[in-house]
Amino acid sequence: MKQLKRLIIVFAIAFVFFFISPAMFSGQFGLYDLIKNGDIVDLITPLVLIPLYWLMFWIGRDEGPGKVEGVVFMVLAALWVEGQGMHLVANSIGHLLSDAAGVDANELTHFYDEQLSHYMWHIGVIGLSALLIWRQWRYPFTDERSSLWLEGVSGFLYGFTFFLIIVEGQTALVGIPFAVIVTIAGLIWGRGHFRQQPLLAFFWIGYLIATLFVIGWAIRWGGLPEFSDPSVGLIS
Repeated sequence: MKQLKRLIIVFAIAFVFFFISPAMFSGQFGLYDLIKNGDIVDLITPLVLIPLYWLMFWIGRDEGPGKVEGVVFMVLAALWVEGQGMHLVANSIGHLLSDAAGVDANELTHFYDEQLSHYMWHIGVIGLSALLIWRQWRYPFTDERSSLWLEGVSGFLYGFTFFLIIVEGQTALVGIPFAVIVTIAGLIWGRGHFRQQPLLAFFWIGYLIATLFVIGWAIRWGGLPEFSDPSVGLIS
């Protein structure tokens, strides 16, 4: 359990960094000035996060996952990577087409960047977390108990980031229902099990935090505008 708890906090920090930092590194990449430094971070993203998902998926059992579990993980990981890669390329090219409004190439790039890729990527995020929750529920730690403080900190980081990506990525249609389902299911069936199931506790706290932030954001703005929306003006 100690290894899993350490892995959870590493994953949460990496999740925050790789989902948020590309927007902050807006300078041009020195070795090839048609791309941005954030694009380089995006290139590395799946090479770090997918192995972390796999390690959390594996840890806690003496034997590895069965064939069905392994195939489900690979399909979800492929969806995650395909969506993330599509977003990276379309977003990078879209920066060069900002003055070409109405042109077919710009419209197609926008569709790949802002719509299809976001849904594929975020459904992959949701699916992998659901798989990890299910696997932890089936294989709890029977002889150990967690204090849950590390899962609490990690869950806050994950939940706040999940809130950011589904609002800015405009994937609340799938993100909010899943977060609410996990929150309610955890309240009903998870109580009494969290200390034996660090992954369940981590994701439950995360999706609870995301749900609370979504509610607060919706109350504040009367809806779920993106952070880059001119009426919000938090990012340009």
